[in-house]
Amino acid sequence: MRLGAFSVSLPVKDITASMAFYAKLGFAPKMPLEDGAKWAILVNPDGHIIGLFEGMFDQPMLTFNPGWDQAAGAVDPFEDVRDLHAHITTDGIEAVQKTLDADAGPGSFVVIDPDGNPILIDQHR
Repeated sequence: MRLGAFSVSLPVKDITASMAFYAKLGFAPKMPLEDGAKWAILVNPDGHIIGLFEGMFDQPMLTFNPGWDQAAGAVDPFEDVRDLHAHITTDGIEAVQKTLDADAGPGSFVVIDPDGNPILIDQHR
């Protein structure tokens, strides 16, 4: 199973303050922060990815991004999030949240590991 890029998604209180903090650790936004945006994807020169999300969820999550490499660049071919969801649910793992309405393109789902840790599978393209 090819889950794509690995990152940690963090809930933050202030997206601007958090971005400034992680910039001091060498992280830069993958894409410009749009006016009013409450989330950002940051990458450092080593290819580590951190997602910052203001007011979107309550606890940190492990995140995998199908279609991205470890520098948050596009890869092709890749396993579509809907195929990953089908495989995982066939293996008896329940998705607690899913947004898989379209036949292709962006989509996501969340599973919970045996210790209560959420894992987000989040496809951006």
